Amino acid sequence: MPRVVAVIPCRYGSTRFPGKPLADLAGMPLMWHVHQQCLKAQHVDEAVIATDDERIADACARLSIPHRMTGEHSTGTDRVAECAESLDADIIVNVQGDEPFISPAAIDAVVAVFLTPVVPRQAVANAYTELACPAAVIDHNVVKVVLRGDGTALTFSRQPVPYPKGVRPAYLRQLGLYAFTPEALRTFASLRPGPVEKAEGIEMLRFLEHSHPVAMVRVQDEGIAVDTPVDLERAALLTAASTPTPAHRAVARLGHQATGRPKQSSGG
Repeated sequence: MPRVVAVIPCRYGSTRFPGKPLADLAGMPLMWHVHQQCLKAQHVDEAVIATDDERIADACARLSIPHRMTGEHSTGTDRVAECAESLDADIIVNVQGDEPFISPAAIDAVVAVFLTPVVPRQAVANAYTELACPAAVIDHNVVKVVLRGDGTALTFSRQPVPYPKGVRPAYLRQLGLYAFTPEALRTFASLRPGPVEKAEGIEMLRFLEHSHPVAMVRVQDEGIAVDTPVDLERAALLTAASTPTPAHRAVARLGHQATGRPKQSSGG
């Protein structure tokens, strides 16, 4: 079986929530919860945090969380690519550092793309889910994806694509949960961001602009993330429920959509 390592890119600086990875959630830092979810995934052999901040590194050391120091990067995937150079891994999963409720099953789903007899050296997989909330469709903080007939990504955009001139289409959201072969990450890091990536601020467009396919994997995950202190309060309520119900998640999701989510291409 291939060795799978989940990498959680974390940076201290954040316009809306400085120090977010270290924010307290139920007595532990936010990044600790993400790390725990990664370890619950059946296909993950190890989970590490990648950061350029000594405060985050110190917290990792105190909590016995494996970590790697990196340089500064414009996107989380660039940070993961640097980190991957020092890892013993056949598959690397990029897990957002602000998703304490990331589904272990979703992580396993993107990894499953690589568990076939023949895997391209430059394989990339990206998770998505269907958007049910009309407000999220027009929210530029939510990245939409359009699929090709073969299930790979045709394009990503913050705009509501495809445009509903005829029948209303099904809108799909990328979750920012990526899996790569080491060769694919090296390719990503070697490519220059194209004009569409720069305009949209969506790092996966780098592959598409340079004619590299991105396999899309449908998962069951609401993509609830913590971007602001208010989001953290909602996450605390969700964590307080020993078994979060769909109703709990709906409240957190609706509140999160109301505040927006300016993510998908941060320094991570």
